[in-house]
Amino acid sequence: MRSKKSHGFSLLELMIVIAIGLTMASVGFIALMPLFKKNHVDQAYDITLSVLRTYRNLAITQSNRYIIVPSAPGTITVQLWGYSPPPAASPAPVTVATYALPPDIQFAVQSGFPSPGPDGFGNGGTAILFNACTVMEAGQPCLIFYPDGSAQDDLGNYNSGVIYLTQPTSNAFSSRAIDVYGTTGRVRGWRLYNGGPNTWKQQ
Repeated sequence: MRSKKSHGFSLLELMIVIAIGLTMASVGFIALMPLFKKNHVDQAYDITLSVLRTYRNLAITQSNRYIIVPSAPGTITVQLWGYSPPPAASPAPVTVATYALPPDIQFAVQSGFPSPGPDGFGNGGTAILFNACTVMEAGQPCLIFYPDGSAQDDLGNYNSGVIYLTQPTSNAFSSRAIDVYGTTGRVRGWRLYNGGPNTWKQQ
């Protein structure tokens, strides 16, 4: 008499296969976490650098003024500040765009940021190091790009400084910095390296 043979997987075999698959997926996710974090830092850096350069160029080509207001933890507000022929006062600024960094990236500083900061601005201890705009922005740090390309505050002073982007729960050496020269409005990007003493290197 022929014996009956079962076909397919047993429940135990199926559970073993599922367990192996979940283990491999977990290992793969953990291995990819540093890449995900780096992508978020790069994305935040690209957003901030692009906003600064784009609206500086628009201020020049449109003969207008644009106010850039970076706010912790990770928002950038852009306002158009138009002109009116004298003796009329200039109109109030109008918000034209708002940008958000990835939620795990902040305008912040970490222990280990060198002093002085990039291009000699500050001591590495202030996340958003630009002049406070006391007239237009209630004392918040801001940059105003003018048609000549310069960056000023709302009192007409040249406004040079630096802004830091970091993932506070991660390694400081994934951090970025962006600085602006007030007289020319030139924008530079930087990355932190551990080369003995910690050093900002231009990107």
